[in-house]
Amino acid sequence: MTNYTDVAALSGVYLEDSYILAIDDTPGALRFKGEFVLIEHHPAYRAPTPGEQYCYADGWLVIPNTTRVEWNRRSTQHFTDAAGEEDLGNIDYLHRVDDHWLIGGDWGEVRAYTTDDPRLVLTPSAES
Repeated sequence: MTNYTDVAALSGVYLEDSYILAIDDTPGALRFKGEFVLIEHHPAYRAPTPGEQYCYADGWLVIPNTTRVEWNRRSTQHFTDAAGEEDLGNIDYLHRVDDHWLIGGDWGEVRAYTTDDPRLVLTPSAES
């Protein structure tokens, strides 16, 4: 079993406290839109702004070139933070098991079959 922290493209990301905003399950890729926690050795890391616990960056966690996606469970539950923003929860685990990535959180659990590693694609912020 391989944990996401062992994947070079995700070694500077802390998924367990990142917020998932949407899930895009289209043929060939499984994508999670989110506000991702970047840790100090990520190239886009910056000091947290006042009121933030972490450095957050908007983007997509992409599981590319999927040949099959199997949902073990799925939830439509939303969570609302103190600022009134909604999200689907966090990614509690992401690890490779044999021929697939097993991904789970409050939003559900899914198996994404691919030989490729996940990657994080950050979107430019309005402040740039």
